[in-house]
Amino acid sequence: MVIVDIQHVTYRYPTSKEDILCDVSLQLDAGKVYALVGENGGGKSTICSLIRGFVPQIFKGELTGKAIVFGKDVAEVDLGENAQKIGYVAQNPFTQITGATESVFEEVAYGLENLGTPREEIITRVTEVLQLFDIEPLSSMNPTQLSGGQKQRVALASVYAMNPDLFIIDEPTSQLDPVGTKDVFDIVERLKTAGKTVLLVENKVELVARYADKIFLVRQGKIVDEGDPRTLFTKASTAESGAFIPQYTLLAKALNDNGYVVNQYPVLQEEAVALIKQLREKEATR
Repeated sequence: MVIVDIQHVTYRYPTSKEDILCDVSLQLDAGKVYALVGENGGGKSTICSLIRGFVPQIFKGELTGKAIVFGKDVAEVDLGENAQKIGYVAQNPFTQITGATESVFEEVAYGLENLGTPREEIITRVTEVLQLFDIEPLSSMNPTQLSGGQKQRVALASVYAMNPDLFIIDEPTSQLDPVGTKDVFDIVERLKTAGKTVLLVENKVELVARYADKIFLVRQGKIVDEGDPRTLFTKASTAESGAFIPQYTLLAKALNDNGYVVNQYPVLQEEAVALIKQLREKEATR
C-alpha cells in the first residue's frame, strides 16, 4: 500500500531566490525502509518537511505539484492529525529531549500524555517500549544527563511509544560516536523487523546499505536515481553525483582497477570479507 505519493513537486522557500526541490517524485510503500542519500544541502531534509506537511503549511513558500500522504494533500491536511501518524526524529540528540520530565520513563510517556492516552495504557506501553529498546536500566535517570547515543535512543523510543505509521529519521547519527551510531541502527533494525515504514536520511552508507530496501539519490533538489543498495551504490554515476559510497564497494573497485577480477561489487562488510578470501584462494592456486 502506498502511503506517500509525491508527484512532480517543485518548492521554493519564501526567502530563497532558487527552488530547493525541483520536479521531485517518489513513492513510499507501507512496511519498508527507505533512505535519502546525497550531497549536503541537496534537499533531503526539505523532502522530510514536505511529507510532514511543514512544507508548505509552516514554512510557506511556493509549491507546485502534489504530495499526498496517507491519502491527504500535505497543503491541506491537519498537522495535528499528521503528527499522530508520522513520528519524526531530528539529527541533534540534545534537542530531542523535552526538558519537561525528570526521568526517562516520564520522557517516553510524555507524548502519550499529550494525546490523552489512559494512565494504565501509558504505563503498560512505556514499560514494553523500554524493554524493546533496551533502555529499562535508564528508566529512572534524568534524560538531560544521558549521553548523545542514549538520548537518541530515548527519542526514538518516545516516538515509537506513540505508534506512528511512518518514522522519519533525519541524520540521527551525525553528531554521535560509533557506539551511539550502533545504538541508533539497532533501533532501525528493530523497526524494520516490526514491519514499520521508515524514511532515513543518513550519510553512513555502509549502514544504509544494510537496512534500506530502497534508496533515493538526491542532488541539487532533484531525485536523480533510485534503487536497491546494490544497484545504486555500484553505479559510477552515484559517486559522481556527490553521494558517499560504501568503503567495501570502493575497496572492490580498487582491486578491480589493479587487475583483480571482481564479478560482483560488495556493499556489506561480510561480502567484502568473502571477496578477499576468494581472491586469496585464487592467488594461492596460481
